[in-house]
Amino acid sequence: MVDEYDLLTRPWLPVRNRRSGDLETVGIAEALLRSHELADLVADVPTQIPALLRQVLLPVMVDAVGPPTTREEWARRFTAGRFTEPERERLSAYFDEYRDRFALFGRSRPFAQVANLRTPKGETKGTVALVATAPSGNNVPLFGSRTEGDPFPLTPGQAARWLLHTQCWDTAAIKSGAHGDPKVKAGKTTGNPTGPLGQLGVVVPAGRSLFETLLLNTPVRSQDMWGIPQWRREPAFGPEWDTYAPHGVLELWTWQARRVRLLPEEADDGLRVLRVVVAAGDRISVLPEWEPHTAWRVEDKPKPGTPARRPRRHTPGRAVWRGLESLLTMERRDGGTFDTTELLRQIRAAQMSGAVAEEYPLRVQTYGILYGNKSAVVEDLLHDAIPLPVAALRAEGEVYDVVVEATEQAEQLARAVNRLSADLRRAEGAEPIKDKGQPPGELVLHALDPLVRRLLAGISAAGMDVEVLARGQLAWERKAWAETMRIAERMLGTAGPGAFVGRKETGKNGKNGKDITYSLGTAERDFRARLAQILPRAAEHRAAQHRRDPE
Repeated sequence: MVDEYDLLTRPWLPVRNRRSGDLETVGIAEALLRSHELADLVADVPTQIPALLRQVLLPVMVDAVGPPTTREEWARRFTAGRFTEPERERLSAYFDEYRDRFALFGRSRPFAQVANLRTPKGETKGTVALVATAPSGNNVPLFGSRTEGDPFPLTPGQAARWLLHTQCWDTAAIKSGAHGDPKVKAGKTTGNPTGPLGQLGVVVPAGRSLFETLLLNTPVRSQDMWGIPQWRREPAFGPEWDTYAPHGVLELWTWQARRVRLLPEEADDGLRVLRVVVAAGDRISVLPEWEPHTAWRVEDKPKPGTPARRPRRHTPGRAVWRGLESLLTMERRDGGTFDTTELLRQIRAAQMSGAVAEEYPLRVQTYGILYGNKSAVVEDLLHDAIPLPVAALRAEGEVYDVVVEATEQAEQLARAVNRLSADLRRAEGAEPIKDKGQPPGELVLHALDPLVRRLLAGISAAGMDVEVLARGQLAWERKAWAETMRIAERMLGTAGPGAFVGRKETGKNGKNGKDITYSLGTAERDFRARLAQILPRAAEHRAAQHRRDPE
């Protein structure tokens, strides 16, 4: 008889101890009851984190303890920093009541699966069907050491984590048909969308402890907007799937986007999962506007048949701080195209009421998946994390201005270096690098990335101290000047001989219809002028130093 593997008590959630920093593995019950002692979750891949939060920890907490239905109730819980004794008792009672629903290999209701699920012909697949980073189908790399046919054994804990990842992020396209599903045609189900998180640009605020992170990701809603999680559904999920709108936050968080069955077997090194059945699951008919974990792109005049608000996806290779101004858009103004997440808007309200301190070390984690080939394969996993000054969420005042100005300065410096590159190429008789090339400004953004993150962390610690903010701005500009000049001087030093002589463009090809000469000297002069305009505090500091020490 196979061990049913109780996810409430068996260790399967990797976590980091808040005090020691040591890694531990705990069950759901311990993760919640000790959430004030734990720093954060640790996972096989970053995109597992929002899956574990939404599919397990957040819904168990809310369903057991009860949701915060007012901002005052949310603030009370957040200020407490841990579950109260009555709340711990409710959690323990919940674990006892629903223990059978958290059996990973349960015979009647396996967690997040369908009992006895099978295809019409009884086929199964290797566990690579669950593991987003494993070679599978069109995802097999040409020179990879592992192929789709190789065994890929998973421990019960690994299988549980990848199971929940699949429910959130699975690829689209054709899926195996399930026996007993009337919609199956030729043993397949077509038209499957990606998992629900695959259609979002996921934004997760994180706190100092797992408990605080859970509260920061819990929206304040009335009781009737919560619904129930998937494990309390009656009757249990069967092989057939449907298309409908989520009936509450808990159903949205625990959405069963696939019908899955794990097939465990005893191996020499213990219980392992080598084979699975993954079939089509439920489809969300309309993404609710109360989805809390995404920012939005808003159109005043959307095309017929398209919603006015659509989730804003993350851009591959683009640091989250580069889109920080739109993430800080708390109130959409006329003509605005972005709207931030409900959770960040809620944190702003908590900060303004005093429930969250101005110097609170808030972090923002972003997650996404880049799909390819009609969303049928995973090309890349997207993840970034930045410190976010809580005071900047006010969208006004000194802190907001400093944050937005610094991120815009970084973009302007990249454009200035691109302009320098274009001027030098014209001086040599060549054409500027086209859009599809790799502009040198990307080197600037790469060099400035750690400086921006350090600035954001410093602003977070400074709170509303104006003098500290001013010193931080000057330090940022001086370092940004030095890094940008380092890249610019390398470009100037490698310019060809023709750049010294330069090249004249006449008539309509010239600037504003006038003759213009491109040379190394004019390119450097113009670049330094732009640098001083972008970084005025650093320019003034350098001028003051020169006045004190002309040599």
